[in-house]
Amino acid sequence: MTNQGTLQKAIELVTKATEEDKNKNYEEALKLYEHSVEYFLHAIKYEAQSDRAKESIRAKCVQYLERAEKLKTYVRNKDTTNKNDKKPVKAGDAANKDDDSDEEDKDKKKLMNQLEGAIVIEKPNIKWSDVAGLEGAKEALKEAVILPIKFPHLFTGNRKPWKGILLFGPPGTGKSYLAKAVATEANNSTFFSVSSSNLVSKWLGESEKLVKNLFEMARQHKPSIIFIDEVDSLTSSRSDNESESARRIKTEFLVQMQGVGNDNDNVLVLGATNIPWVLDAAIRRRFEKRIYIPLPEEHGRLQIIKINIGNTDNNLTEEDIRVLAKKTHGFSGADISVLMRDALMQPVRKVQSATHFKKMSGPSRSDPNVTVDDLLTPCSPGEKGAIEMSWVDVPGDKLLEPVVSMKDMLSSLSKAKPTVNDADLEKLKKFMNDFGQEG
Repeated sequence: MTNQGTLQKAIELVTKATEEDKNKNYEEALKLYEHSVEYFLHAIKYEAQSDRAKESIRAKCVQYLERAEKLKTYVRNKDTTNKNDKKPVKAGDAANKDDDSDEEDKDKKKLMNQLEGAIVIEKPNIKWSDVAGLEGAKEALKEAVILPIKFPHLFTGNRKPWKGILLFGPPGTGKSYLAKAVATEANNSTFFSVSSSNLVSKWLGESEKLVKNLFEMARQHKPSIIFIDEVDSLTSSRSDNESESARRIKTEFLVQMQGVGNDNDNVLVLGATNIPWVLDAAIRRRFEKRIYIPLPEEHGRLQIIKINIGNTDNNLTEEDIRVLAKKTHGFSGADISVLMRDALMQPVRKVQSATHFKKMSGPSRSDPNVTVDDLLTPCSPGEKGAIEMSWVDVPGDKLLEPVVSMKDMLSSLSKAKPTVNDADLEKLKKFMNDFGQEG
């Protein structure tokens, strides 16, 4: 934010505060007065101002703080006594000596409530077996999460579980999917899934408080896992051009992850990123294990294809699936998932475009154990028994959709392209060689 921008923001906030004050919205006015003072003080401390301008701003801040104190006392008294008096207390009224601590507790509670949404209550129901390949990554996560909970006696003395694991690799290779598996498998752990939107606030000084409170909550709910997706958005390398707010967030992360006096036993920080080379060096060091999640090998691709086909009707053979696994070289897991979804839609497209249908035998929609012989399936106009009609004329319970075939798969594959380029792969491999290990 520019020098003028910070000062202008403070003026806007205090203008809103006085408006809310006049309208007797005292609680909102109190918040706005306090936030405006934070911005004014930031302008004095970090931005070029003349001595005369600084003195003028300080004088105004004193006035706003005095008014805020009056409103704070009024709001507190209103909450505790439940009186209907709408007038704020006078300047001379005695203030409770615990005001500051009460207000601090309220702020902390508000921040904690903001972070409650990051706690994953319902498990995603993704098992280790659902994750194709990535054995090294799974083993490291079991070491860090599952074993210390199940066998705590294994991790005594100098044998300690990992406190920070970074998953890095191309987009769509299963980093977030692995985190979901961790959330499912770590039955007794509290799982926090956070992103930059959970931790970045428009209010000055609040973002680092959110980071601090996140770690405090994790310590209170031990054993716990903090998963930070796209961790690079919060912890990129520090530079002279970055904002003061961004620098303070990184500093707070560093302190909380490995600061003096912080008891982070049984708290795992799990980060995921596609661009690990932008991470701040100090943050990178705090992720003790840095695991490369590569594009899937042929065997992994074969498993991903099978998982994505699931129980959809098809006439694919094992050899067909092996051919598809070979032909999808360079595809990420997400790319293959999109490809499979497109291929599974091919029968639907045949139904939509069909001009003729024929009657077939098949299971009844109302009772799969009963076979009926009046189901309708798309066919070519020249086929025996072809009836000229469109899908609009087919009753809802009489459609027999075509099964997915190898031809459908190859048709979708001919239009699909991998999303990961060679330049990014080179950067990731270089980072892995310098700082990481194979997953």
